[in-house]
Amino acid sequence: MCNRPFILPAPGALVLGLAIAIPWHPGLAEDIDTAKWQTSFLQLCDVACEHLNSPTRKVPFYHDSYAVRGLMVAYDITQKREYLEVSTAWADRMVEYQEKMTPAGAYYMNYNRKPGQTTSQWYVADSASIALGVLATAVRCRDAGDQDRYVRYLRSVESYAQLTIANYVGPKGGITDGLWAKFDGEWWCSSGIFGSLSYVLYAETGQERYRQVAWGAIDWLNQLDIAKAEHISFAEAAPTVLMYVLEAYSTVWPSLEPGSTRQKAAAAQWDFALAWMAQNQSSRGSASQWDYQSQWGSKLGGLPFHMYVLGQSDPRRPEILAAADKELQFVGSAVQQTGTGQLSQLAVFALMSYAEKVRPGAVYRTSRR
Repeated sequence: MCNRPFILPAPGALVLGLAIAIPWHPGLAEDIDTAKWQTSFLQLCDVACEHLNSPTRKVPFYHDSYAVRGLMVAYDITQKREYLEVSTAWADRMVEYQEKMTPAGAYYMNYNRKPGQTTSQWYVADSASIALGVLATAVRCRDAGDQDRYVRYLRSVESYAQLTIANYVGPKGGITDGLWAKFDGEWWCSSGIFGSLSYVLYAETGQERYRQVAWGAIDWLNQLDIAKAEHISFAEAAPTVLMYVLEAYSTVWPSLEPGSTRQKAAAAQWDFALAWMAQNQSSRGSASQWDYQSQWGSKLGGLPFHMYVLGQSDPRRPEILAAADKELQFVGSAVQQTGTGQLSQLAVFALMSYAEKVRPGAVYRTSRR
């Protein structure tokens, strides 16, 4: 059965109120069903703990970086030591691999270029996801008084950021994807994820150079015709394109100056994405539905995250957040279909959405909150 679509004005019909900061709240989202959402979230976190550092788990490390970011929000909520210990064990592995990589500062992705190799491909985008997981863990280590780990992890992320800034920022502000044989130009995926990392690094360290890189990525993304995104096209991978492009916008959203050229262009991109999500969600149960278990479709698990973040400061907030809830319920059901003990690709992205639902603002928070 198809779900009733949520109704939106035509793209560009509203200028969104983007100056409203999205704070980190010490309590849970004010929702009568919060306890149910939290139960589902923590159950999935427990599954993640069972799998993340297993020697038999053979997935790209960027997958698990999203689970780690979810676990760190679960740690905020529960102070359950296991969530922090699993994440620090994962982050320790990332740093240990990184220390043996060429070029210096690169993260090992669990495929392609390995520690010690000087050939084979290596990607900025997947490594930026890993860096976001390491940085999220660093923040909680500082909270827990583990200053040595905080410093080690932060240095690791900054080493990766320096490598990328020095070599892979394009002339128009977009980010290339590192050592990728298919395409060496500024690209939507690396721009979205590294743009996000740059702004979170700015928020954590206060270093202006990171903010300027983030603004450059946003300005490049603002010029992107998302529907015509290439080198993994929008037609082929629409949920993936939106998941990663929106990560940059979700990070900087509260800092966009209302009425500015940058803010208006960002609002137009959000309107496009929101309209696509409304259409996709209304088509569930039809032959045109995206496969939520597929490589590209699994990123649908992360789209409610962006709806929660960006919807908070949107005049259409009640409609958007209600639609995000319905989509996350559907995603949760799809995760269950893969087996309650499995940590699928859909599940790791769903963890981000659950985290934002039960703890608004915590995914991107800094050690200063």
